[in-house]
Amino acid sequence: MDISIRNAHQDDYESLLPLFRQVHDLHVFERPDLYKENSTPVGKEFFLSQLIDPKQHIFVATIGLEIIGLVVTKEEDITENSFVNARKLLYENSLCVSETYRNKGVGKRLMQYVIDFGGSLKVNSIELGVSENNASAYSVYTSFGMTTKCRIMEFRLN
Repeated sequence: MDISIRNAHQDDYESLLPLFRQVHDLHVFERPDLYKENSTPVGKEFFLSQLIDPKQHIFVATIGLEIIGLVVTKEEDITENSFVNARKLLYENSLCVSETYRNKGVGKRLMQYVIDFGGSLKVNSIELGVSENNASAYSVYTSFGMTTKCRIMEFRLN
C-alpha cells in the first residue's frame, strides 16, 4: 500500500465525516452517559476553525485520493508556576483509521508521523487519552513506547 500523509484541507470535510462518526460512535457506545448520538459530531464550522488555528493540526492518511485515516492534534503550552515546570506538549485528540484499512499499519504510520511532527516542534511529550476498553488502540500506543502517565477515575452518583 502506498500511504501518504498530509495536512487536511477545507475540501476534505465531507470525506472525513465517516471517520469523525466512527470515533464518535465508539465514544457513544462506550459512554452514552457522556456522549450524545449525533450524525454530524464535528460540524463544518468547527472543522474549519481547527484548520486555521495555528496550534491545531489535522493530518490525513491517503491512498491515492482516498482518505483512509486521520489524526487530530493540538499544541499546548504549560506555564511554569510554583507547582509545575514549564513544558510544551502535543496532545492527540483523536486517531481514526477507516474500518476497511484497519490492522494494515495505517494507524502506526499516523502515530509515527505525529511523533516525528512533535519532534520538529520540539515538544517535551506527546499525550493522549485512551479508553480502558479500547485494547487495540492501547496496543498501538504502547508499541511506540507510550506509557500510562495517569488515570482519570470516577465514581458515578447517578
